[in-house]
Amino acid sequence: MQVSAAIWIITVGLIALLILLDLFTASRKPHEVKFREAILWTLFYVSISIGFGIWVWNNYGSVFGTEFFAAYLVEYSLSVDNLFIFVIILTQFAVPSIYHQRTLLIGVFLALIFRAVFIALGAAAIASFAFTFVIFGAILIWTGVGLFRHWDEDPNPNDNFLVRKLRSSIAMVDEFHGTKLFVNLNGKRFATPMFLVIIAIASTDLLFALDSIPATFGVTSETFLVFTANAFALLGLRALYFLLKGLLDRLIYLSLGLSIILMFIGTKLILTFLHEQYAQVPKIPTVISLGVIVLILAISTLASVVKSKSDPAARAHAGRITAEERDISD
Repeated sequence: MQVSAAIWIITVGLIALLILLDLFTASRKPHEVKFREAILWTLFYVSISIGFGIWVWNNYGSVFGTEFFAAYLVEYSLSVDNLFIFVIILTQFAVPSIYHQRTLLIGVFLALIFRAVFIALGAAAIASFAFTFVIFGAILIWTGVGLFRHWDEDPNPNDNFLVRKLRSSIAMVDEFHGTKLFVNLNGKRFATPMFLVIIAIASTDLLFALDSIPATFGVTSETFLVFTANAFALLGLRALYFLLKGLLDRLIYLSLGLSIILMFIGTKLILTFLHEQYAQVPKIPTVISLGVIVLILAISTLASVVKSKSDPAARAHAGRITAEERDISD
């Protein structure tokens, strides 16, 4: 897939414009986003993503178009799991609802930065070292197994290593001061709870990038598609949070489904490497990958609906896909 510098510039410019639009929206008077506003913004970002995918399909062919939609679906699905963590962080730190919008915008912006860095590193590694596919595959399988084992548990943001160290090493106030990270009181500088919230979100974003980038490379090895699929999925994340926050508890088996998807994509990456070395080893086509991902998501969603109706007390969990499995929190 040959993407000219001009296309890269235009695409990055479009993404930057969308970020500025988000900044403008969030810079208005802090308010609690209602359902109607959330669904309009969600439809806006999904429509742009679909339109971009159709453009890729028309200009670069059905293969790359399918790869974009598969990568976008994987990232969007993982983003929903990311929302579980955001909900837990905002709840654990008792962030006032009127500040959720700006806090999430910061989280999305940091996620974009982290993923852009990992995409560049991942693309360079794959280009110079084919065994990177196996490494990425092993990471995804390990993560998927960890999520499968702990899909019905929630991580505790207060167990985060950075959060614990900061609590014990810097002066802090207990109350929020708007979205300020630091305040000066009686001539002394204090950190606010919002500072800890941003640290918790940033570290979560970093760990999710370690999973999501290999997952996207498992669907397509085209850097342009990996970058755009991640960017468009993340841009709609803030609106999706307000749209789904009342429904997230009902997606009981989503983390379980995502664990299977991660293990499937990890296996696909390893098979891709082996196929390049030994032609007799089968390679999983992108169309089949897309079908498997859609099927798993459909089954996990349907099973969640059935479970929530039969057991109203049941609720979804984020799963411990980060700290415990990587010893980050200790």
